[in-house]
Amino acid sequence: MIAIIDYDAGNIKSVEKALIHLGEQVVVSRDPKVLLSAEKVILPGVGSFGDAMNKIRGYGLEDVIHKIIDQNTPFLGICLGLQLLFESSEESPGVKGLSILPGKIIRIPDSPGIKIPHIGWNSLLFPNKGKLFRGINEQSYVYFVHSYYLKAHDPKIVTGTTYYSTEIHAAVEYKNVFACQFHPEKSSEVGLKILDNFIKIGREETHAY
Repeated sequence: MIAIIDYDAGNIKSVEKALIHLGEQVVVSRDPKVLLSAEKVILPGVGSFGDAMNKIRGYGLEDVIHKIIDQNTPFLGICLGLQLLFESSEESPGVKGLSILPGKIIRIPDSPGIKIPHIGWNSLLFPNKGKLFRGINEQSYVYFVHSYYLKAHDPKIVTGTTYYSTEIHAAVEYKNVFACQFHPEKSSEVGLKILDNFIKIGREETHAY
């Protein structure tokens, strides 16, 4: 069973639909017992960093998320869900993120001909090997919707990058923690393959990547 964390964030339904399409049993919940017993857990989200962290803390989910990760459950953050895993965001000064991974969320810099928010398809480069991208070619296109981007402290955890006004750390992996700034559930066959790769983590550990 794959659990999607429900903290009143947008985009939960489209993630759920994509997982069901891939044949998975899915539960949307904020019940700690359900989340802690799931085979895998996903933190989706669109919206404001500060508002999301307030909701996560208001529902008592911050400690639950840390426990899920500490017990080595595969964990995937999507879009805002990626950003929340890091320390802070320029969008919400003074609001502390989950601080599971070191890095900061920065506003995409203004540049001639560049529209912010960044909405649309961009190609990926793979600076480091990543389990999420097994069987996916570099320069594959995925779908982004964001105004802020990750600058990870440790470049070794960055498995996917794209360029939009600046280099964007578009995907990270560290131990059992995975995250992507783009929306795999909205990225056609490439996105479904990424989600399927996440589903298979732990089920096919002998698979070479």
